[in-house]
Amino acid sequence: MDRKAYKVVIIGSGFGGQCAALRLLEQGIDDFRILERRDFMGGTWCQNRYPGAAVDVQSPLYSISSEPYRWSQMFAEQDELQRYTHGVIDKHGLRARTDINTNVREVRWDEAAKRWIIGTDAAGTYEAQILINASGPLSTPVVPNFPGRDTFKGKSFHTNAWDHDYDYRGKRVAIVGSGASAAQVIPAIADQVGSLHVFQRSPHWVLPRPDRKFSSFERALLGMRPLYKLLRWSIYWALESRVIGFKYSKTMLNVVAQRVALKHLKAQVPDPVLRQKLTPDFTIGCKRIILSSTLYPALSRSNVTLHDRHDGIASINERGIVTAQGEQLDLDLIVWSTGYDATDGVISYPVIGKGGTPLSQVWAQYPRAYLGTAVPGFPNLFVVTGPNTGIGHTSAIFVIESQMNYIVDAIRRLEKSGKQSIEVSAAAEDAYTRMIHTEMERTVWKAGGCKSWYQSKSGHVVAMFPGFSFTYRRLASRFKPQHHVFA
Repeated sequence: MDRKAYKVVIIGSGFGGQCAALRLLEQGIDDFRILERRDFMGGTWCQNRYPGAAVDVQSPLYSISSEPYRWSQMFAEQDELQRYTHGVIDKHGLRARTDINTNVREVRWDEAAKRWIIGTDAAGTYEAQILINASGPLSTPVVPNFPGRDTFKGKSFHTNAWDHDYDYRGKRVAIVGSGASAAQVIPAIADQVGSLHVFQRSPHWVLPRPDRKFSSFERALLGMRPLYKLLRWSIYWALESRVIGFKYSKTMLNVVAQRVALKHLKAQVPDPVLRQKLTPDFTIGCKRIILSSTLYPALSRSNVTLHDRHDGIASINERGIVTAQGEQLDLDLIVWSTGYDATDGVISYPVIGKGGTPLSQVWAQYPRAYLGTAVPGFPNLFVVTGPNTGIGHTSAIFVIESQMNYIVDAIRRLEKSGKQSIEVSAAAEDAYTRMIHTEMERTVWKAGGCKSWYQSKSGHVVAMFPGFSFTYRRLASRFKPQHHVFA
């Protein structure tokens, strides 16, 4: 059977896939192919086009370090992020190195050939010595299976797949979920819909969004690399200080951040009943903190109703939603803003390693990996934004680029060894994972009194790295041959 053979196959064309491709090209490795399951490239910021979509990390830092950009505002909106993403792709000729509409069905390690065999739905079979999974943790949407969900006769979709052909103006709309995406959608549509019902499982802490437009002079300054780099690092170190609160000082969280959040809530929500519904009962930072100066005013509108866990969804019928209080809500549109399978479903397709062992079996209790990137028994496989590489206080791209230091080092060491495969040892992975979860016990994500998407079904916090991002970069930049097996 004909197979398309490459030295490296990258699965996913978002920022993870782009960073991998750029680093490979930088190393003189051009024998690679990017596989993208959608009919377009770009990942999150080309897929998530719901109203109000924007980044919650300052744009000069939320960008590839080697690809500066003259941003129009501090927190870029979706359309500008998409332009930036496409600019990177086109500048480096990545379209010609990508197969779109190529959904990976399964990847399997061929021990005899020391190659990964990648099966796809419609594009045939690929093989590669090195496999880099960059499909991302926020790529598999989750929609709760409420009783009667499929009987609804109106329109429904997930924020990840917003239907821009549907006109929601003047319609009766429900948004299920109250996290980061919902917090952006609600203010964007509240003044245009007839009525809006927001179903909140639990409230989030909200801080003001310190956004602003850059002047033409400031944008010109952003075009100067030394100044751009200075701004990036200024933002980076300011954000890095948050880890002190997340891990080392709950007093700092309570006195500084939580006090600001409560003041913000009181100033923007005059109704004491609504304000009580919107007041979390857990330590700030335990769940993702929302940055918004428009969410609370939108929830306070007369055409918006907030349903908390005492008045949640009991069932769905052809007309709409029946609440836990027995109220029938007739609706035209249900928007699922219910997040992603970002912990137990880190990789959405089957991965079969040495001895026919499925990765799902190895990760049955909870996903785990050395540096969040390499797994024993799965040679030459590198997972971008894998277990415990999420970061709650700064740019995810900083961590992705840190992972690339390790991945490129591993490939270079493999080439110099004259061997065909590199694999992290079970002892090294186990020691690393035990260290991660020991450190996690001290963090607000584990001890803050909430249940969040950061946690796997086992209760382990799998999404987050329990420390400073520069600590992760240091760990990823010091390749340790003794932790690896070459064959």
